[in-house]
Amino acid sequence: MYKYPLFLLFIAFSCSGPKTPQDQLDESLVELPSLTGKSTYLGSPFTAAGDRLYLIGNQDGTFPDMGWHVEGEMGGIWMHPIKLMDGFTASISSGETSICLDKGKSFTNYSIANTIEFETSNLGLEVSRLHFVPDGKPGMVILFQIKNVDKSEKSIQFQFNAYVDLMPVWLGERTGMMDSTDVISFDEQTGIFTGNDQGNDWYTIWGSSSEFPFSPAEISCEMSPKGNGAAAGAAIDLIIPAGASLNIPIFVSGSDENNLAALETFADLKSNYVDDWFAKKSRFEMLKQTAEIQIPDSELQQAYEWIKYNTDWLIRDVPGIGRGFGAGLQDYPWWFGVDSEYTIQGLINTGRKDLVYSTIELIHSLSEKENGNGRIVHEVSTNGAVFNPGNINETPQWASMLWEVYRWTGDREFLERYFPSVEKGLEWLLQENDKDGNLLADGYGMMEIHGLESEMIDVAAYSQKAFADAAKMAEILGKTDLSESYQQTADALAEKINRDFWVPEFGSYADFIGTAEEALHLIDGAIIRADTLSKPWAVEELKTTKAKLSTLPKDQKQGFVLYHNWVVNTPMETGIADPEKAKIALATGRKYTNPFGVFVTGIDRDEQAESEDGTFEGSKIFSYTGAVMTLPTGVQAIGENNYGNPDAALDYLKRMTRSFGFALPGSIYEVSPDYGMFTQAWNMYSFAVPIITQFFGIQPDAGNRVIYIRPQMPSDWENAGIQKVIIGDNVISLRYEKSGDQLAIEVEQSEKKWGVSIEIPEAYSKVKVLGKEVSSDTKDGFRRILMTGAKMRVEASKN
Repeated sequence: MYKYPLFLLFIAFSCSGPKTPQDQLDESLVELPSLTGKSTYLGSPFTAAGDRLYLIGNQDGTFPDMGWHVEGEMGGIWMHPIKLMDGFTASISSGETSICLDKGKSFTNYSIANTIEFETSNLGLEVSRLHFVPDGKPGMVILFQIKNVDKSEKSIQFQFNAYVDLMPVWLGERTGMMDSTDVISFDEQTGIFTGNDQGNDWYTIWGSSSEFPFSPAEISCEMSPKGNGAAAGAAIDLIIPAGASLNIPIFVSGSDENNLAALETFADLKSNYVDDWFAKKSRFEMLKQTAEIQIPDSELQQAYEWIKYNTDWLIRDVPGIGRGFGAGLQDYPWWFGVDSEYTIQGLINTGRKDLVYSTIELIHSLSEKENGNGRIVHEVSTNGAVFNPGNINETPQWASMLWEVYRWTGDREFLERYFPSVEKGLEWLLQENDKDGNLLADGYGMMEIHGLESEMIDVAAYSQKAFADAAKMAEILGKTDLSESYQQTADALAEKINRDFWVPEFGSYADFIGTAEEALHLIDGAIIRADTLSKPWAVEELKTTKAKLSTLPKDQKQGFVLYHNWVVNTPMETGIADPEKAKIALATGRKYTNPFGVFVTGIDRDEQAESEDGTFEGSKIFSYTGAVMTLPTGVQAIGENNYGNPDAALDYLKRMTRSFGFALPGSIYEVSPDYGMFTQAWNMYSFAVPIITQFFGIQPDAGNRVIYIRPQMPSDWENAGIQKVIIGDNVISLRYEKSGDQLAIEVEQSEKKWGVSIEIPEAYSKVKVLGKEVSSDTKDGFRRILMTGAKMRVEASKN
């Protein structure tokens, strides 16, 4: 441990005078969206995040070792691809009494910051700690507010102890990043502490403003983190008049290049952190107002709003590598192909074209560098080291994601840039992975169960959609022959999925197609899993299935239902399921739920599932066994909407919303309600897609400057609205009103020459535009009214 002799400095502080930076932030705080945490979850994690740096600690103010990717090292202060600190401690002393600030009594999460209040009443003080990370800067601000609530002045000593741990990200050794011992130095002239990894040009710097000249001190309130780190204490003696407050800023910066860069960031933070605060506050207000909804369900509306904030917390901007959102905190801060492919579809709906484009470019460049054949990478650390070059499903999902982005942007240059990756990827998909030439690629999809890598249902469903979407892209780019070939493959896959994957006795699509011998091998593992989890119904079902399989020729291929994995619902998610099969399969899917959503693996469910509304009892070694997750639940909601069941879709959204703020206020965990990653990117897909594209029914064709609007609202939603939806260079707002047999849909747009097709059920026989009855085309049970203008309103009635 690094130690210094104590040096005391007394400063008197008055509560009069102009507004301090803390005063400005205090006034601004009350304007921010905020949520207060539960006392029972003060021992669980939170983040204060920016795109260049983030902090993870517990809501009580402590920094325990946490995480499993780099065991015990996933918390603290990270400036990817390196860690700066394991955390910090602080204390306040007055007379003979000293209090460590590690027992937070309340935690409040704001969209751009967080605060912790500590129990210090026996000192006659109120103490809080605020964390803020500016945009675009590898540094952060920690603000301690100390208020004297006694009737006389107080002499106190405040101490801040930094625990440096400059170390590489997961897989750092693959790019030559090797951790060494850290050392700390102090500059008496500047009052700045500097930590350095002796084997690397990795630096972290911290200190306060000139008003608070800290000096080195013996450490109080020790913590004992893992690693090759070092620690240093800093103290200052202060006098606080009765009723006055001290606002002590601590600035932390870092660099993985040189000390000068860290110093420059430190100076920037000191000079500009208040301006940085208001700039970020303004940006988050724009996030809120873009694609902002007003719906009858206030809890769902709030969850949807905060998911926008959550996604922003996940942005990792790493110089020399790229900018894109990670999958989740704390253990998945880096980049994933499939997580991006789901999340981007929600992000483009909510106006985040900037983040969509940078993430696509990042995943594309990483995939080209690693694979070069169109295969999309699965998992890449922030130093650029690829852990998994790509599961089979990620390559077809890439094509469909690109098509969705094009539908919303109409950006032909974007299509031209990335379509070659689609061509290469679809060629790789079937030439390298379809051994028997039946158009069904073999290999892992979303379910990475050992041995479950045959012809998977999700790979088949996403492949079908990829070829259908690629056919549309090829046609736009003038590649007519290729378009026709892709569409033929899509049509053939649609037929195969509905014929070969359908298993009537289970009322479900199969988990996979394989030989009886492969299925028998897998079923033994499934029986062990179900028995270990005490799921007797599943054991009995699996043993019955095993007995039937034992009578089949070992090399006979067919569809098998073993696990009831959530991926069996992907044909409904993509809309390729035959309507009658979809009706049956969706009903079957509803069986494998609990109050929070859909089980990842259906055999993990039992008869007590519907009453399981408390904490998730996960294994000590991280595992998804028994998990209910938002992605499977969102997929099921989308599937229900695709087949005309918005009330069922809303039920799934409500189930997911039960996890909102369960452990971390303002966030939804990866595993419902409180296990795994405490914030998760693909929640954006599970909420934004069913709400914006299905409930509000916004289906853009930005390339042709036309927007199709076919609202499909839950039956209880009689009034709903959405504002500032960005489509190409257009911005639209929509209002939906229903009363009895009357329906009104109002649309405003910034580009009045765009066409807007408003579609309503044909049961509404009388349609009026601008108060005049009009005729309308009818297709697929809907009346279509095509209009242009800045403001359009359709009124309809059933008589």
